[in-house]
Amino acid sequence: MIHAIDLAEGFVLSDDPARLDLDVIHRFLSEDSYWAKGRDRALVERSVANALPMGLYAPGGAQAGFAMAVTDRAVFAWMSNVFILPPYRGRGLGEALVRALLEHPELATISRWVLNTRDAHGLYAKFGFVPVQPGPNAMERRR
Repeated sequence: MIHAIDLAEGFVLSDDPARLDLDVIHRFLSEDSYWAKGRDRALVERSVANALPMGLYAPGGAQAGFAMAVTDRAVFAWMSNVFILPPYRGRGLGEALVRALLEHPELATISRWVLNTRDAHGLYAKFGFVPVQPGPNAMERRR
């Protein structure tokens, strides 16, 4: 089921993977983001294909932003790769994008959302995200 939301000024949010401009998404992630700089196009495509994507589109249909949830679609989701392209910032579109992902019908039963951010704590705090400290139960493995 395709889920779409019309926003003010002609912007649209959609989870339709066919609408995604992977050239734009890959270029931003690999060149402009701090978290995916240098990431290979094939890895970006595979990660998007295996997640629930949410695209933000400007009037006329150009990719204006993106976010995705890496999720089991039942109890856990990792919000990832959230961005608004520079020409579209400052209009509240980041909040709309995050809200759309958090309120997506396929993610209604998610009880644990996680994310990493270096610079957008204020945005995510508006939605109830709080910093966490790894405790004795938290573990990770990195390559």
